[in-house]
Amino acid sequence: MSATIEGIPQARSATLRYDARTITLHWLTAALVASLWVSEQISDWFSRPWRADILSLHITFGVALILVLALRIFWRLTGGRSLPDADSGIMRFLARATHYLLYAGVIATVSLGLVVEAIRADAIWGLLQLPSIAPGDKPLIRTITHYHELAANSVLILAGLHAAAALVHHYILRDGVLRRMLPSA
Repeated sequence: MSATIEGIPQARSATLRYDARTITLHWLTAALVASLWVSEQISDWFSRPWRADILSLHITFGVALILVLALRIFWRLTGGRSLPDADSGIMRFLARATHYLLYAGVIATVSLGLVVEAIRADAIWGLLQLPSIAPGDKPLIRTITHYHELAANSVLILAGLHAAAALVHHYILRDGVLRRMLPSA
């Protein structure tokens, strides 16, 4: 007898796919999270004028992530395709917990990023300068920035574990779980 996913034969479960919008929002989220993390990690490599542009890019990506995340949550709650769980027991629990923690972590990270910007009030692309809610409060900026970075690093680690689990499903378990979220060929 073949393996099943929540009562669906494995041969059929491997053909189940998320809808195109869910897949697009998933990979766009992943690309933005990675781009945000990388842009912050490399910003110190550049001279001051370039750093301002990289910071503007980081902020722009952050705003894009907020919009994508809002769309993703709205779509998930209203029209996104739900698929049966790929695992049961502890594996199902870990998969769900990982997804909820990823959502919570990204929301926390972008929220802290908004607070950092509300305090620091960086010029964005030299075009937009918002007023600071706490001008000159460097200890507060350092504290909030620390938590923003901690949240971002936690999201990246969790996303890496999520990606590793997808690869285990694909290469070791060979159960078609990764194919459910891959763009169609």
